[in-house]
Amino acid sequence: MRRSAGRLASAGVAILISTAFVTVTLLAGTVIQETTRDVVAAGYADSDLVVSASEESSETSDSSFTGEDVEAVGSVDGVTAVQPVTSWSGNLRNGGKGGYQTFTPVPEDPRLSPLELTDGTWPAADDEVALTPQVAERLEVGLGDTLELSRTLYPEGWAESQAEDPAAELGEPERVVETLTVTGLAADPYGAYTISGGVAAVPSATLSAWNAADPSSTSVSQLLVTLDTPPTGTSVPAALRTAIQEVVGTDAAQVSVETTEAAATAKASGLTGGEDLIFIVFVMAFAAIALLIAAMVITNTFQVLVAQRTRTLALLRCIGAGTGQVYRSVLLEAAILGLLASVVGTLTGLLLAQAALLTVPSFDLGVPIPTTITPTVQSIVLPLAVGTVVTVLAALAPARSATRVAPLAALRPSDAPTLRARTGRVRLVFAILSLLGGIALLGLGVALGSASSLGAGVAAAVGGIAFTFFGVVLSAVLWLPRVAAALGALVARTGPASRLAVANTLRNPRRTAATSTALLIGVTLVTMMSTGAASARATSERGLDGAFPYDVSVSTTAPEYVEGLRDAVAGTSGVSDVAVVTTATGTIADAKETWLNAADPDELVAVVNVPEEAERLAEGSILLTQDTADWLSLDAGDSTPVSGPNGSVDLTVVITGSRQLDRTVTPEDLARVADAEPWTEIWGHVSGADTMAVLTDVQDAAAQVDLDAQVVGPAAQAEQFRQIVDIILGIMVGLLAVAVVIALVGVTNTLSLSVIERTRESATLRTIGLSTGQLRGMLAVEGVLIAGVGAVVGIVLGLIFGWAGAATTLSLMGDVQYAVPWAELAMCLGVAIVAGLLASVMPARTAARTSPVAALGAE
Repeated sequence: MRRSAGRLASAGVAILISTAFVTVTLLAGTVIQETTRDVVAAGYADSDLVVSASEESSETSDSSFTGEDVEAVGSVDGVTAVQPVTSWSGNLRNGGKGGYQTFTPVPEDPRLSPLELTDGTWPAADDEVALTPQVAERLEVGLGDTLELSRTLYPEGWAESQAEDPAAELGEPERVVETLTVTGLAADPYGAYTISGGVAAVPSATLSAWNAADPSSTSVSQLLVTLDTPPTGTSVPAALRTAIQEVVGTDAAQVSVETTEAAATAKASGLTGGEDLIFIVFVMAFAAIALLIAAMVITNTFQVLVAQRTRTLALLRCIGAGTGQVYRSVLLEAAILGLLASVVGTLTGLLLAQAALLTVPSFDLGVPIPTTITPTVQSIVLPLAVGTVVTVLAALAPARSATRVAPLAALRPSDAPTLRARTGRVRLVFAILSLLGGIALLGLGVALGSASSLGAGVAAAVGGIAFTFFGVVLSAVLWLPRVAAALGALVARTGPASRLAVANTLRNPRRTAATSTALLIGVTLVTMMSTGAASARATSERGLDGAFPYDVSVSTTAPEYVEGLRDAVAGTSGVSDVAVVTTATGTIADAKETWLNAADPDELVAVVNVPEEAERLAEGSILLTQDTADWLSLDAGDSTPVSGPNGSVDLTVVITGSRQLDRTVTPEDLARVADAEPWTEIWGHVSGADTMAVLTDVQDAAAQVDLDAQVVGPAAQAEQFRQIVDIILGIMVGLLAVAVVIALVGVTNTLSLSVIERTRESATLRTIGLSTGQLRGMLAVEGVLIAGVGAVVGIVLGLIFGWAGAATTLSLMGDVQYAVPWAELAMCLGVAIVAGLLASVMPARTAARTSPVAALGAE
């Protein structure tokens, strides 16, 4: 090892970078998981448990929690505090500024609020309020300023009245105006209230009183709980779960008690349509593939190194070393090198990940990112195991070959396998079987991923990539030199140096294949991850458009304001199109009563972010999601009766992938079934403008028409999730930079070693008249040819692997969008050619400067 320190160092660098890459990838997965879960489930704050009134079907259940239930849960032994997940909306104004505003309670325990106080104090009295920065800026107020809250007081018994006109029986509701003083400003770090453009916070008792006096208030279906001793892991102690279920005034079988982590994961899964956070699965799947490719980089580098020492090993045998001694010495050398390089690589990966997190605060990412890494057993053990074990495994084949060849035969150059030789034919058969098996496994992985069997799908896809890649590498010595020589025919006429370079690619097929394979591995990795990242971005954009099909919505229960609100929204700067969506109650497929939406198809196509879904709507049809269709036992194309107070009509079922378009019909069909309810929404499409600014302008415009108009901005929440996607893909880009380094180290190692190996050969060429310039030119052309072939094959393999990985891991998000990262492909090809040129020319300069006599004397 001391004698071969230089060559071992080059192999050690490849191991170091590979293990650092794997470490950073695994740590990045942990950061993404924590950040995404926190953003998706921001409303759960830092609670320990989430108690939910379960739903019996896809329809909303009537189960809810009362004030007595809240007190009962709070009395359970071990419970510190309980906070109902609730809100209230009212008209909050500062002179001409303001409108319908969402209010949230200030819990007894600060851990139960997603807000963080940044200035002032929390409100403690009925006439005090705290605001998020967006609301304070929109209302142009600060600490100590006063606001006017307009709300309606309903006579007692209004909510329980069965009369058609409760006002005639109980009296008219009374409109009151109250004054609130701003006592605090609170940040919303994870964007829990982004969709409503910010929030106002009042004491929990105040909000409960407002909800109790408002018959339109929604029921409480979730409670947040903090405990004296937080539960460990994701499971709730059975005794605590039973105690909480027994004290609530609802059927215990319909109450779920789960840890906040479990509830957050379930909520995130509902958004992404997967068993877990789809982006985490995506990153970890590519981390598994990165482990595989890194192993191949290590294997190829060490095989070249050991193969170059075959003569030295044979000499050892000539002077008396036994085959077992030689075999064990090579493996021990590999183990020491692999362990030392892996330890340094793992530590380097930890430091790089920590350095990346320390630089995050300088970028405005919109969501908090952890400032310290959280090493896991996997992020430390896996890189160490890969670096050490794979290096030893890489040394098995060349060490065994060196011990099997007779010492005197080993001192002579070995011939490469050919199709005429038995070993070459055997190699070809195994390569073909490996390729066919790999392709079959890739197809199986895609099929399993599409069928929601994500774990099995990823395992099959990674196995398919491994077998396919192994087949390509195994057969490379048979076809790659010929391909390089065929391409070299284009430059062979430029001079003797070029003709020698082309001849060299065929003269030593092993060297050509090993050198090109080193680059092929790196380019495949970069292309695969670039393709996967580009496809993930396109697919996530498609998924967000489906989850948030419109950008802004204004709701009203006053029919006389609909046209005015439509004009106000349409006239807001940044809103390009609007559509009116009305609601009615009806029955589908003779099931229980449900709601129906109606909108003009042409207006929908112009407004929604998934116009192809809206284009499916036509008179005589009804849009249903697959879940609703399954609940109603319907399939696409079925004819189903839709009935209501005005009559019944048979409509054709059309399946839509957008939940917001569920149960949508045309206005003409709705009129045949029922009259529109008072609740109407105006959907708007934001084009080429800042979504938060447009949401604020729409709130101001709507308030001028209807003080009680409710404005929400799904586009703002969608933008928040786009930020998460950008963060994830930003991490992937950082990993790609490391992958580029791996590729460069791989090709530089093998090309440089191949040039050093030919020191005597180069000296011989110079003694017969080859100039130093021609020597450099020969090695440069040879390096470019070999690197070019490896890059092209790597790009093709990377595209296939990237698309297969995207199809497997992203199918749960819906239709996978396959993308081609043209810029990255051009970069890969350019870097590969430059790498081949530099890796050959730099050692060639040393060879050219060495005198032929001295070079011929080198061992």
